[in-house]
Amino acid sequence: MTKQERSARTRDALIRSAAGEFDRNGYTLAKLSAISAGAGVSPGALHFHFENKAAVAAAVECAASTALRRTARIVYRQGSNALQNLADTSHALARLLREDVVVRAGFRLSCSHDGGTELNLRQEWQTCVQQRLAEAADEGLLHAGFARQDLARTIVAATIGLEALCRDNGEWLSPRTVTGLWRTLLPLLTGPESLAALEPAGSTALEDRAHVRVG
Repeated sequence: MTKQERSARTRDALIRSAAGEFDRNGYTLAKLSAISAGAGVSPGALHFHFENKAAVAAAVECAASTALRRTARIVYRQGSNALQNLADTSHALARLLREDVVVRAGFRLSCSHDGGTELNLRQEWQTCVQQRLAEAADEGLLHAGFARQDLARTIVAATIGLEALCRDNGEWLSPRTVTGLWRTLLPLLTGPESLAALEPAGSTALEDRAHVRVG
């Protein structure tokens, strides 16, 4: 392993350790000593990579943003219609928040007043929702009686609310809860004919049902 590879591995370990510390304790109470210990390196090694706690937090946020954007691109390339893609993306976001401490901590840091950077992951999600709704309108999927901006605000408020509630009870971001959310929202967004082709549990569930029918 080269020196550059070791340095990159140490930096990644520090980011993951920091994410765990921020996720447990928040930015204010997080300790640099705990972050370096969690990564298995000395405090000096931490300061070689990061000037201070704010720099560590910024790196966690950046890593979280990268993971979220990458996941959104992967879901988008699957080729579902815009409403199904929006539901699928929310399921993917919920899964990342459940399973990836870097994403969870980055989201928390981005949405807090302490230690925040210019990144705003809630705003990025809002932009994603607005784009998918615009595409759904172009595809003729949306009811005509609602203002698209009102729909976007409702979806963002509901999904971000699940993230906030999950900090006390992980069930709020479970597949069942996210599915229930879309089971409620989708009939408000589109008509019966389009609704019949949509799966609130996500495209994977739709594919699984198709395989069962074929079998």
